[in-house]
Amino acid sequence: MTSSDHLLDLIQDTPEIDLLLRSSFGFDIHQKHCGDGFRLASGALLEVIAGEFGGGAYFLCAEQNGRRPVVFASSEGECGLLGDDLADALEIIIGLEWRDCLSFSGGGDVEVMQNSAQHLERSRDKHNPDIENEAAQVAAALSLRVVPVADLVIRLHAAASKTEPEYVVIDDDGQTFDQPFGEHFEPRHGGWR
Repeated sequence: MTSSDHLLDLIQDTPEIDLLLRSSFGFDIHQKHCGDGFRLASGALLEVIAGEFGGGAYFLCAEQNGRRPVVFASSEGECGLLGDDLADALEIIIGLEWRDCLSFSGGGDVEVMQNSAQHLERSRDKHNPDIENEAAQVAAALSLRVVPVADLVIRLHAAASKTEPEYVVIDDDGQTFDQPFGEHFEPRHGGWR
């Protein structure tokens, strides 16, 4: 059993953690219908492990050096490598507003991502004051680390930068997904507040 299988079993067997991941962090192991038939550009198959609110899906790639990388494909046609294994990916998922951080990355500039992450963290805390406790609870239950946001941004940037060419996703119609980095520096209407 790989460490990814072990983590997925833990989530399945711990209803309160499963619920927190689904409701607060957009990682739903019961929503595996999204992304059926998707593969990597290399032709390698992907294993759907979870879905998220907006119709995107999380995938495990084939094992490499004892680890199974995790790729995300959005319903808007973007994809990206999240981590070298599920533990790395989950630390990013619970510790960072990672999708918006990628969207507001100025085309993949890590300094822009750091700035975006600070604003997004304040907004997340305002809308869910218990989010840090929830992240800590998930981390403790799954033996994950609670990593500072600035470090998570560096890890996310490094992973997403490795998306092309090895981790580009192709859907069942042969359409290639776009790279994960958005061109925006901040929200267009009103900027960061």
